Amino acid sequence: MSNPEQSRRDFLKFMGLTSAGMLGAGSLAACTRKTADKDDDQSNQEGSSRKLSKKALKIGYLPITDAGPLLVAHGKGYYEEEGLKVENPYRFRGWSQIAEAFIARQVDVAHILMPTAIWMRFARDVPVRVVAWNHTDGSALTVKKDINKVEDLGGKTVAIPFWYSVHNVVLQELLRENGLKVAQHSRRDPAADEVRLVVMPPSDMPASLANDSISGYIVAEPFCAAAEVRDIGKILRFTGDVWRHHACCVVIMHEDAIKENPEWAQAVLNANVRAQKWMRENREEASILLSEEGKAYLPQDLKAIQRTIMHYDHDEYGSTGAIQNPEWESERIDFLPYPFASYTHALVRFLKNTYVEGDQDFLAGLDPEEAHKQLVDDTMVRNAIEAQGGLEAFGLPSSYLREETFKP
Repeated sequence: MSNPEQSRRDFLKFMGLTSAGMLGAGSLAACTRKTADKDDDQSNQEGSSRKLSKKALKIGYLPITDAGPLLVAHGKGYYEEEGLKVENPYRFRGWSQIAEAFIARQVDVAHILMPTAIWMRFARDVPVRVVAWNHTDGSALTVKKDINKVEDLGGKTVAIPFWYSVHNVVLQELLRENGLKVAQHSRRDPAADEVRLVVMPPSDMPASLANDSISGYIVAEPFCAAAEVRDIGKILRFTGDVWRHHACCVVIMHEDAIKENPEWAQAVLNANVRAQKWMRENREEASILLSEEGKAYLPQDLKAIQRTIMHYDHDEYGSTGAIQNPEWESERIDFLPYPFASYTHALVRFLKNTYVEGDQDFLAGLDPEEAHKQLVDDTMVRNAIEAQGGLEAFGLPSSYLREETFKP
């Protein structure tokens, strides 16, 4: 593995950003964290007998419902009940910022896009480990009201949150299925059979849709629900209705931290998995806890958060085509923590055929099965799931194997 500082510089180079520009004022203000804490980390990590770290856990998150379990575990006091000290979670504005903070070890645990974790590990040798899924589904393709089918996006611009995102993967499969392709040129206007993709922070997407800067966006909730609540757009298709129970954001840790202190890592996962089970069983209370009326982890309107976690009406969305597979009996967002190997395998295969700007040469020789083995550590999440009653407690069959279902 290359050293973390080199990986950090490579990441910033790929993003076309400087550290100062990436970590803008609002996102890392609280996290300016005396990277001098690095010395403390090293001293805290010396010796194998220390059990749980004396240093407070630092969690990084984007203000989206995908982050819910990490935040609920904090709000419900689950980390402390596992014997951990924990700071207030640190909020970031965009995916590049949270990835940079993780690489710089300004946060210990974060949720991040699964394709981004793949890129970090295999394109830039960042020693990252996916230790659990943080949720499933929870995203949608949201469009202007005059767009009624995917084909209507031809010649238009759609925003994505990151090149290495499941949103980009699912969107491009939808476009391909409907005779469209991604514009891979700098022409001012895309052709009638092309769609221009632009990377945009999720928080900017609803306003950009409202002012006609874009014709649609595909992103995590509650920004899709926000377009509905604000009456500025509609759901064209839920991603969870395209790829059944797909992961989007996953929980990541530093590989060396897991090896040097597995008890600490297990405690974090115990709290996270417990939070996921609680959220599945207490959706309304979870919505309030996350909102300004609760712990104020998410700045969005409570109605949008509630709609995300609680509203997936098959009759309403089936009539518009946003839901085409009601027999899947899915939720708009769900919280299923186990990182199935079949998903990683399928995602790597999809990424090989997905257009991204920047480095993707590493994908050519990436074996899907080896990628899962090197990236994902499911030992601790299995322990945590079994402690909560097994996979059945999360509405799943008892097997830790599954087949992927994808219907664009």
